[in-house]
Amino acid sequence: MSVRTTRVAPSAGRLTHSLRDIGYSFESAVADLVDNSIAAGASKVSIEIQFSGLDSRILIADNGQGMDEEGITEALRFGSNRSYQTGELGRYGLGLKTASLSQCRRISVFSRSRTNSQLSSSCLSLDFIQQVNDWMILDTDDSDVIEDVYELLEGPHGTVVVWEDLDRLLPANNPNSPWARRKFESLVTRLQAHLEAVFHRFLAGEAVNKTDITINGVSLQPWDPFARSESHTELVSSDTFEITSKSGTGAVTVNAYCLPAKTQFSTPEAFDSAAGIRKWNRQQGLYIYRANRLVQWGGWDQMRTLDEHTKLARVALDFDTDLDDEFNINVAKMRVTIPQQLKKLMARCIADVCAQADSRYRKDQSKNSSENREANESTSEGFARGAEVGLALKSAAARSGNYAAFKAITDIIRKDNPELANLLGL
Repeated sequence: MSVRTTRVAPSAGRLTHSLRDIGYSFESAVADLVDNSIAAGASKVSIEIQFSGLDSRILIADNGQGMDEEGITEALRFGSNRSYQTGELGRYGLGLKTASLSQCRRISVFSRSRTNSQLSSSCLSLDFIQQVNDWMILDTDDSDVIEDVYELLEGPHGTVVVWEDLDRLLPANNPNSPWARRKFESLVTRLQAHLEAVFHRFLAGEAVNKTDITINGVSLQPWDPFARSESHTELVSSDTFEITSKSGTGAVTVNAYCLPAKTQFSTPEAFDSAAGIRKWNRQQGLYIYRANRLVQWGGWDQMRTLDEHTKLARVALDFDTDLDDEFNINVAKMRVTIPQQLKKLMARCIADVCAQADSRYRKDQSKNSSENREANESTSEGFARGAEVGLALKSAAARSGNYAAFKAITDIIRKDNPELANLLGL
């Protein structure tokens, strides 16, 4: 008995519009493209954020292996057919498209491959897809951007992705205004902090390949969440757990760190830097890495609550891509779900690092309180002695018959140096 089938192809126009809103921020969208560059073997990624009103654009360039025309076509396919190896940062074959379209309406890809020095290019236009309601890409109209592309493609191979029609990044009203410029240029600061955290292992050369990243020509510096260069940072525990997966078992490494208390940091600047994007209290907790890339950080994933007394506790959790299903990583690679079996295994090490962080924090607070009391006592004693000096001066002025002159002098002191006048009781 044959079964009748009916082809139900999705509406290209509607689906591409819906895919714009699957959870990307500007920073995470750019990070997804940097993932592609690293997966392509790039040692250098250059990001250009160019404001020009409605003609503003963002370019992400790398010196990776590049693509030929067929490779670009496949890269612009929603749910590309390529398979991902263990350790690769890619996941669903959607990142280039969904990340880009979450911020803009037009994506152009220019590339030179290792095997073909000819520049190939194609364009995915949201407006065109909605017009024809079909999964189609276009040849690029590259006259305006080609000069920038050639400048960024320094070597014999590499790729440049160009975002244009930045409707999610520019205000609909008056996109050429000074306010629009300031808002657009503020993206640089936000993006820098985000990428320095997410790719800190690649920037520092701790991952398999060291990757240099620049934004508008400025090199990014790795931000280490665990302040390991500080002498008082303590590795409280280091464990490896085996997690059961559909294909067998996979290893998860958990390193728990207690950071220095405020007075233990080498400099005030080092303490401020370690605070991170979200600042101390919200930066405590789990730092989850997938293939050396930071995908989620801050908070304890319902294993405990945020607490001022444990803000020095940070825990690195590492897994590889063979455990993606168990961690339920989302398309934007910004959220994971820690398996319940792993939470049980981690409970002891989290309790230990939080106990150590609590103890270190309280000792530092006690030390500060003691120093403040001593300072207050010293200040009080200084005020008492100052008042005695002021009283002696008043008495001497009166006895010498020069009190009027003394009064004029004190008026000047009160005006020019009120703190000294207060200290002397004048």
